Amino acid sequence: MEDKRAKQGLLEKYRIPALVLVLGLILMLLPGFSGKKEEADSPERKLQELLCQTRGVGESRVLISDNGVVVVCAGAEDPRVRLDMIRAIGSYTGFGSDKITVLTLADQS
Repeated sequence: MEDKRAKQGLLEKYRIPALVLVLGLILMLLPGFSGKKEEADSPERKLQELLCQTRGVGESRVLISDNGVVVVCAGAEDPRVRLDMIRAIGSYTGFGSDKITVLTLADQS
């Protein structure tokens, strides 16, 4: 009888922490909490958003690797835009201009 009371006492004492633990595990397993925010905040996404807001760049795609950065954008044919992009990319990533490639985006038509 006393053993049953001891178990009930433990259950009452740890009920709320156990509930919080179970709810946390459920939230981690839900698809909406699977780390999609990390993907949206990736360095590539941040740089792409910055470049798209720069005059003359237009639509762009960004790839950052250990060896450098490749950017494909609509405004890459203009030498001034290309130079501005290389400077911005170098400032953001720390790569020198020899590690940055800027290509012209192909027509989407």
